[in-house]
Amino acid sequence: AVPPVDDALAADPVQLAVRAGITLDDWQADVMRSREPQIILLCSRQSGKSTVTSFIGLHEAFTQAHALVLILSPSLRQSGELFAKIKAALSALDSVPVPVVRETADTLEFANGARIICLPSSEGTIRGFSGVTLLLVDEASRVPDPLYQAVRPMLAVSGGRLILLSTPWGKRGFFFEEWTNGEGWHRVRITAEQCPRIPSTWLARERLSLPRHVFDSEYMCQFGETLDSVFSHDDIQAALDPSVTPLFSRPLFGATRQPGGAA
Repeated sequence: AVPPVDDALAADPVQLAVRAGITLDDWQADVMRSREPQIILLCSRQSGKSTVTSFIGLHEAFTQAHALVLILSPSLRQSGELFAKIKAALSALDSVPVPVVRETADTLEFANGARIICLPSSEGTIRGFSGVTLLLVDEASRVPDPLYQAVRPMLAVSGGRLILLSTPWGKRGFFFEEWTNGEGWHRVRITAEQCPRIPSTWLARERLSLPRHVFDSEYMCQFGETLDSVFSHDDIQAALDPSVTPLFSRPLFGATRQPGGAA
């Protein structure tokens, strides 16, 4: 039999963190209570983005029978880090609302049929999942675009939620594009200065020790130019003119050869 839903947790997800002895920051509590279908957490290192998403994943499993929570990162090792945070949050609870019936190196399965699975970073090995209720993409700025494009359809039928969490990594990739131009996103930006657990004295030393672009990215959540760029992102965007007709009507490379030898 499926265990009954814990009404207190269903009413207020933040109670899950309380039961684990964790006092969430205001922004973390707001994110936990949000039911927005798409959330981007652009947050400093050590700001608590992994902590709050860990509790969100557990809450989904505890309150939604047969929920499927997937964790994706640039590598299996990094996915495992967030998975380990989820297991640590589970261990910290004063009581477990829904027992774990199976645990492996990459999966937690609960008595209500819910699962939390840590995914590898290979596009070819993740396509078999469907009915995903929650997709957590950690270190999203470093996840390759094709991998992100491969997992989004998993949410098409289920109407599941998507949460991206990351620091910036230059003005490139889907994470930058979704943050700057994407539609339907609930955006949360938390810099190191907004995190009460990061001392101002530490930040002052880091500002002096790190290259400016690294400090601004890791702590101030600023999208800088990539170091190997010849032209800045803004200059390239300014040079684009939608009224100009492309020089070629179809790609030169990989074009189908026509009869008579013409490509």
